[in-house]
Amino acid sequence: MRKPDTIDYFLKTAWQSVANSYNHAASKVGLTQASGYVLINIRKEGTAVSQIASLLGVRSTSLSRMLSAMESQGYIYRQASPQDKRSVKVFLTPLGLEKRELAKTIVRDFNEYLTSEMSESERMRLESSLVKVNQLAQKYLQEKIRSNAESKI
Repeated sequence: MRKPDTIDYFLKTAWQSVANSYNHAASKVGLTQASGYVLINIRKEGTAVSQIASLLGVRSTSLSRMLSAMESQGYIYRQASPQDKRSVKVFLTPLGLEKRELAKTIVRDFNEYLTSEMSESERMRLESSLVKVNQLAQKYLQEKIRSNAESKI
């Protein structure tokens, strides 16, 4: 099977181009695409490390190195829950709040560029197609999990 014959090839190459564009812009303000995404998604009341890991699609243990780097840069701090010491929330520092605004500006600028280069119908079709691919991928996974569970019975 040739790579261009698969849907995931086009999804991966498009996402890689988007990530590269974000990384290029983010590097100018001391961020990466991933760290900017983390900053944007930390709420005022803090966000659990497990939630951040889920948003990024990584395990909490894999996220640790990135959070340590962001902490040493002064963007975030971590705080264990008083009720459950295993639960850790991430909060933004004043510098983290500034960096989050820069990350939001990068996202807005890039999305304005994309929007200006696509017709409304192209954008709507793209969004609809991506939603459908996401739903189908989740359905496929559930069917595979169910199938594997049934084969073990």
